[in-house]
Amino acid sequence: MNEPNRERDLVLAPNEFAFISDQTKGNINVYVGPYKTSLANTDKPVLFDAVVKRFEKCNLEESIQTFTTAPEGWYIVLKNPARDSQQPKVGTSNNLSDLNIGRKVNIPGPIFFALWPGQMARVIPGHHLRSNQYLLVRVYDEEEARNNWGKAVIKTKTENADENAATTTEQIPDLTMGKTLVIKGENVSFYIPPTGVEVVRDENDEYVREAVTLERLEYCILLDENGNKRFIQGPAVVFPEPTEVFVVRNNARKFKAIELNEMAGLYIKVIAPYEEGGKAYKVGDELFITGKDQMIYYPRPEHALVKYGKKEKHYAIAIPPGEGRYYMNRKTGTIALQRGPAMFLPDPREFVMIRRILSPKQVALWFPGNQEALAYNQKLQELTKSDQFRDFIEANEVESYALEQQEAELMAQSAAIPSKKEKASKQIASEEFTRDTAFTPPRMLVLDNKYDGAVTLNIWTGYAVLVVSKTGTRKVIVGPENYLLEYDESIEAMELSTGTPKNEQETLKTVYLRVLHNKISDIIQAESADFTQVSIHLSYRVNFEGEPDKWFNVENFIKFLTDHMRSFISNVVKKHTIMDFYGKGIEIIRDAVLGKAVEGGKRTGRLFEENGMRIYDIEVFDIRLSDTSLENLLIASQQDVIKQTLRIASEKRKLEFTQESEVIAQQIAEIQSLTKQKTFQLQSQETVRELELLMSKADAEIKVQQKNLEAKLEEQDILSEINASELERKRENEDLRLEIAQKELTQYLEELRGEVEGLVSKAQAISPALISALQAFADKALAERMAESMSPLAILGGKSVAEVFSNMLKGTSLANVVQQNGQHLKERNEDEA
Repeated sequence: MNEPNRERDLVLAPNEFAFISDQTKGNINVYVGPYKTSLANTDKPVLFDAVVKRFEKCNLEESIQTFTTAPEGWYIVLKNPARDSQQPKVGTSNNLSDLNIGRKVNIPGPIFFALWPGQMARVIPGHHLRSNQYLLVRVYDEEEARNNWGKAVIKTKTENADENAATTTEQIPDLTMGKTLVIKGENVSFYIPPTGVEVVRDENDEYVREAVTLERLEYCILLDENGNKRFIQGPAVVFPEPTEVFVVRNNARKFKAIELNEMAGLYIKVIAPYEEGGKAYKVGDELFITGKDQMIYYPRPEHALVKYGKKEKHYAIAIPPGEGRYYMNRKTGTIALQRGPAMFLPDPREFVMIRRILSPKQVALWFPGNQEALAYNQKLQELTKSDQFRDFIEANEVESYALEQQEAELMAQSAAIPSKKEKASKQIASEEFTRDTAFTPPRMLVLDNKYDGAVTLNIWTGYAVLVVSKTGTRKVIVGPENYLLEYDESIEAMELSTGTPKNEQETLKTVYLRVLHNKISDIIQAESADFTQVSIHLSYRVNFEGEPDKWFNVENFIKFLTDHMRSFISNVVKKHTIMDFYGKGIEIIRDAVLGKAVEGGKRTGRLFEENGMRIYDIEVFDIRLSDTSLENLLIASQQDVIKQTLRIASEKRKLEFTQESEVIAQQIAEIQSLTKQKTFQLQSQETVRELELLMSKADAEIKVQQKNLEAKLEEQDILSEINASELERKRENEDLRLEIAQKELTQYLEELRGEVEGLVSKAQAISPALISALQAFADKALAERMAESMSPLAILGGKSVAEVFSNMLKGTSLANVVQQNGQHLKERNEDEA
């Protein structure tokens, strides 16, 4: 019985409330703790579903809710407030109050209260703003916003609360319904909106928005709803206007300024008229801005960047020495060649860099054996199949795919690394014109990125080529040289006979002519004067001389040379018998073809005036007869001749050996005799030299002794002078000393004389009476002293001192003195007694 009743008891602690629906009347009451009550059977706990805006039944425990609480610095957005602005009372049951349905109020903390049925509340922390943050607020109730604008909680950076209140009430902005305002963190550090104004959340459901902090060399773009743009340069903190948004490129809202130098530039199209530096620019003008004009470029609203494919900034092309680049004038269609060394920055308003494509036939002739070049040019040719008149391709078309792949990798890397710090995009954010990449189709040889410039011919030493232009100009290029082909130039090919002997069936097609030390081999069939058939295997050494323009006048110079020399050598052989020709055939042929040797062993050779070709040497490898038996007889005959010649040569060598040996022995004897004579001569010369040396030493010693004696004599003279000087000084010192002694003696005598005279005067002054008085006084004193000394002796003898002393001095002058003193002493003693 108690359990069901206990389940119907509603006990609410402080800070709790519950909605209870009266099923009989349909009213919903609010019970606010601390409170306890027992519910009737018709009372049902309910909850308000804010999504569907309905009351849902629930059990008693689920119906208990906590107060809506906003601490200091927070605020509550309350929907459907009470008309009397009063919330349910604490500790009692509250009947439903009249609500302003559809209204919304902002209540700053600290505050807490229970909700009326049908009310919805959201607790939001106050908005703390840094100097680079801002809020976007919107007016949702114009009248309430005007009435409560001064009640907003605003803390500025430098003002106190009273000043804040005064400022907010005096400076009331336009608060039209739907109007959006920007609260900037550089002025306000804390903000709670008043009733009638709400803070708009961004796409990330955040209230506080980040402004763009621009450093130096950075800028951002703000796009207004009317389509106008603002370009702002750093350093600055950029806050958008309510109708503006930041332009975003590659997930970045700020961009790096474009650094330019003399080797880079931007292609700009003017899309709005403006004036700068006293110069007016109209719509449609095109500019090419380089580092010479402006080292740092910031985009502006009147400029649009013209791009070709993915290329934004135009860079100078480094052309090393010996290389070049093709470029075409967009206005005239003229194609020119820029040669190196140079840093070439073409003006895109007038020039377009192009690449040249070579046909398979040209690649095979100009670069024989280069299969890589052939395959690459065929691949480039496939890109131009859509246009049968194109034998060229734009460089951007070849590079576009690689650039797209590289950008995709960079985007993937940047997306994979999260960062809170907003980064500046390196992409140029500006108005753009994207033009068709096939607008100016280029021609350029591309060999797997090994040849980025014009077609270059590396002509080796000893070779030459004939360059022909479409205008008919012929030019011979002689190596060693790197030659850059103009766009309308090609190389003329020639066909040369091959094989041994040379024939017209086997030919080699090439563009390179060997002009130095060319070697041409051939086999000539000839007949001697005695009708013997001869086969001559030989090789010509050929140079091309004179004017190079003549070198290519004969298409197949090998066939031309061999045909002529076959006829010429056949005629030479016809003039000799087989016996003569077989033994001296090489000499005969060399003399006939090259001419007789002149001084120095040089031969003139054979010149062909038609093309400047000269045979400067000939090598005969073999001479054979068609009849082998006849050839064997000739060989045997020659062998006999050789044997006889060898025997005679051996005897001659013996004779020469004997002659040479005797001559050598004679020469040895002569040389030995000359050696002995030379030895005697040298010994005689050495003896003379030694004698001269001894004489020189003796003369030197005599001169040394003489010099020593002269030095001693000079020394004695100097010592005599010194001795005389010393004696003179001693004599002068003695004279001085005697003079001083004489003066001292004279002075002493004078002093003695004075003393004697003083004594004499003193003696004369003494009278006889004075002498007697002095004598008596002296005797008296002596007696007293002796009496004192003799008193012990008197005691020992039993006599007085006076008696003892008188006895000692009896017969002297002192006896009377002692006696008198004794009398005086005796009298004094008596008087004292």
